[in-house]
Amino acid sequence: MRTRFVNLRLPAGGDATAPSELLVEGPLFSRIGRAGEIPAPEGTVTVDLGGALVLPGVIDGHVHFDDPGFTHRETFATGTRAAAAGGVTCVVDMPCTSLPPVTSAERLAGKLAAVAPKAHVDYMMWGGVSGNAVAEGDWRRDVAGLAGAGVAAFKLYMLSGMETFRDLTPEELREALAAAAAAGVPAGVHAEAKGEVLERTERLRDGGHDGPLAYADSRPAAVEVSAVKLLASLARETGARAHVVHVAAGDALDAVAEARRSGVALSAETCPHYLAFTRDDLEAQGSVLKTAPVVKGAADRDRLWRGLASGDVQHVATDHAAGEWPREKTTGSIWTDYGGVPGVELLLPFLFSEGVGKGRVTLERLTELLSAAPARFFGVASRKGRIAEGLDADFTVLDDGAAFTVRAEELHNLNRYTPFEGWSLTGRVRQTWVRGTRVFARADDGSESFGPAGGGRFVRRQEPTG
Repeated sequence: MRTRFVNLRLPAGGDATAPSELLVEGPLFSRIGRAGEIPAPEGTVTVDLGGALVLPGVIDGHVHFDDPGFTHRETFATGTRAAAAGGVTCVVDMPCTSLPPVTSAERLAGKLAAVAPKAHVDYMMWGGVSGNAVAEGDWRRDVAGLAGAGVAAFKLYMLSGMETFRDLTPEELREALAAAAAAGVPAGVHAEAKGEVLERTERLRDGGHDGPLAYADSRPAAVEVSAVKLLASLARETGARAHVVHVAAGDALDAVAEARRSGVALSAETCPHYLAFTRDDLEAQGSVLKTAPVVKGAADRDRLWRGLASGDVQHVATDHAAGEWPREKTTGSIWTDYGGVPGVELLLPFLFSEGVGKGRVTLERLTELLSAAPARFFGVASRKGRIAEGLDADFTVLDDGAAFTVRAEELHNLNRYTPFEGWSLTGRVRQTWVRGTRVFARADDGSESFGPAGGGRFVRRQEPTG
C-alpha cells in the first residue's frame, strides 16, 4: 500500500517547521519532500493532515507494563493503548515487574508469547540481572542468551524493593556490568545507595515519622550522588556502556556530566514528574507522587531542565509504573503505599507544552530527547527514531495549538490516577502511526479509535549504542 500524507509540517531545525509531504510505502517512509513536491502515482491513497505538526514516533524507553504476573496494576493491552493515545510508537518494557522476571532467554520467550497478542504499538524488552539470578543460576550464560535474543539493554538495581528482583552488591554490580560489556549491550542502573537509604528509613520509621516528607528525607540527593559516582567508577573499570535511569537530583546529574567529560561511557535519563514536581508537591499529593527516586527541590528541577537543553540528559522516559488504584496507594502509611506513577500517555504532551512551549528546549531538541536518542541507545537507529527514507513509518500527528486539561478518568492505562491532574497542556495528539498503520485517532468531537490489539511487533536490538 502506498499512502501520501499532505498538508503537514515537519521540524526544520530549532523551533522552525516546514510545509511538507510524506510518502509511505508498506511499513516504511519512501520519500520526504516539500509541500507539493511528491507525485501521487495511480493507486496512491492521499491523507490530508490539516496543517498539523508531524513528529517522529516517540520511544518511551522505561515502562513497567506488569504483564504477566502483576496485571492488577497494568496490562500490555492497556499500557500500549495509553502509549498509542500519547503518540508513543515504541515502548521498552522493564524485566523486573513481571512473573517470572526476564532474566533468561527462556523467560523472555515466555513474556513475548504472553504480550504479543495484546500490543497496540511496537515494543522492545529490557533483560535483567537480579540478586536472585546471581544466587540461583548460571546468570552469565543467561546474559549472553538474552543479548542473542535481542534485548534492548540490561536493568540492574543498586537498591530494589522487589523480593522477586533483588538488588546487586557492588561486587555483583561490577561483574554484571562486565558481562553486559562483553555482550555488547548497555546496562541501565537504578542508582541509589542502599545502605544510606535503609539506615535513614529505619531511623525515620522508628521515630514515628510517617508522612510524605519522611519518605523524601529517607532518599535525599546524596544517595543518588554516591551511587552515580560508584557506577561511574565501575563503568570505567569494566568498559561497560552504563546509563542512569530516572535521575532526580541535580547533583547526581552533575556527577554524570563530570564522568562523561572524563571519558566514561555514562548517560542519563529523567522523567516528567522530576521536571514538574518538588517535595512540596509530594507533601501536598502524598502517595500519588510517591516514586523512587523521590522528587527533590526546585533547584534540582531547574538543573534537569537545563540538562535537557545542554545534552547532559540524553533522553526522557516515563518510568510508567502504576499501582492498583486506590488500594495500593492508600494503605495508611507512606512507607507501605505503592511507589510509582503512570505516565506514558502524557510524555509527549508534557514535554512539548512545558519544554517547547515555554522555551526550555527547542522543537529540534524535543525530537532528539524523545525519538532519536533513545533509538540510538537501544540499538535501533537504522530503523526507528527519525522521519527519514527507509525507516519505519512511525510518526505522531500533533495539534500543537490545542490546549487540554489532564483528567485521570480520560487516560487509557488500567489504573487511572496522575499527579498531573488538572494541569493544562498545549499540544494534543490527534493520530499515531506505527509502520505505516494508524493505531490511534482522536476526532474533532473527541471520539477516539484504536487499531486492533496484536498489531505491535517485537523489535530486536540491531546495532551498537550510538
